[in-house]
Amino acid sequence: MKKTLVSALTTALVVGAASTTFAAANPFSDVPADHWAYDAVSQLAADGVIEGYGDTTFRGNQNITRYEMAQMIAKAMAKSDVSAADKALIDKLAAEFSDELNNLGVRVSNLERNADKVKWTGEARYTYTSQRDEQANGSQKKDNADKLQLRLFPTAEINNNWHVKARLTAKTDMASDKGDDGNVKLTYVYADGQYGNFDVKLGKMPLYSTADDGLVIDDYFSGAQVGFGKDLKVTLEAGRWNLENANEHISGYNSDTEKYDTLDEGNDHAASYQGAELNYGPNKLRLGASYRHFNSASLAKIANYGSSDDANIWSVGAGYKFDHNWDIFGSYAQNTEADNYDTAHSIQLSYKGSDIANKGTWGAYAAYRYLGQNVSLAPTYDTAHMSHLNEKGWEVGATYVPFTNVYTAIEYFDGKTLDTDRDAKTLFGRVSFFF
Repeated sequence: MKKTLVSALTTALVVGAASTTFAAANPFSDVPADHWAYDAVSQLAADGVIEGYGDTTFRGNQNITRYEMAQMIAKAMAKSDVSAADKALIDKLAAEFSDELNNLGVRVSNLERNADKVKWTGEARYTYTSQRDEQANGSQKKDNADKLQLRLFPTAEINNNWHVKARLTAKTDMASDKGDDGNVKLTYVYADGQYGNFDVKLGKMPLYSTADDGLVIDDYFSGAQVGFGKDLKVTLEAGRWNLENANEHISGYNSDTEKYDTLDEGNDHAASYQGAELNYGPNKLRLGASYRHFNSASLAKIANYGSSDDANIWSVGAGYKFDHNWDIFGSYAQNTEADNYDTAHSIQLSYKGSDIANKGTWGAYAAYRYLGQNVSLAPTYDTAHMSHLNEKGWEVGATYVPFTNVYTAIEYFDGKTLDTDRDAKTLFGRVSFFF
């Protein structure tokens, strides 16, 4: 595409703000002082953006090549004292002539930075779960599940302090070949502002009980979160949490009818939520304490809970890293409003750990869990799913990275249900591909 003097004048407008006066001398013999483009061409020459030809002519009516135009843009890009509007126009011109600029050896840093403002990462995950529960007649009920899940994580830079983060999720059941209504769902999206040791999040975001390492909850809520501190960090949260994401007892989900019996009685599916956490962990020792309050009319309607619409959950946690390999962590939580199954605790000993960036790394752990269903609302453990809580027992697991960015895990839980004292076993496996 050929450009004439008009293109050069566009560049002149870009760099025009860089100087306060125009050149007094006539730089080109074929651009007289009464020419309509005289001031712009003179400014271009004074700023060193154009040089004309060796015979003192400008030849403004002559077509210029893309390469010649790129040379002028490159010189305009080198100027630093331009306004924001002029800078935007330079970027627009640079985008049009990016190939020529690259051939000139000019790195279009502004464009590259803008392209880097939005980044995508992802995970393709396969999980296998086999739950085996003893029935009243002594027989064993076996439920297997094969799931595929695709997670996409876009991150957009707003400025040096603010980013927008999100997760898109698609699921399918391999046994029935049934997807999640064929839809990709927005799991969360929130704005994250970082100012040194102070950060604020607004939107729908992860809800994780860090103080007890996920004993109480590992899910998402809609609202706001504020955190401040470094070695000693305080986190405050407020918003709404969807009870459909709680364990089967709290949510009222009936796996036989595939309905939320309690929630479908006209109650709000979301509980109001407020939480506060205090975590300390600069060295090998780490300590945490938290308080979380949930309010919903559904709570007073479920069996074995009580007459309260509230859940007041306190939790504490403590851990110690002995060396590079060995780590131990214990936690305890209690719901002071529930009448039954109102406590939970866990202790886990871990050895080494896998790193998806390093092929051949691995880790293993052994743990004892006691998960009261009215306090472990949505715990992080893979063997404790929504329909398989209110149990106690031992769990072992191992992770391994066979290839870079490929993660595998296997976990096994062997215990008893708290209400019937019957056997409850779960085998869980996972393979993830990160990209």
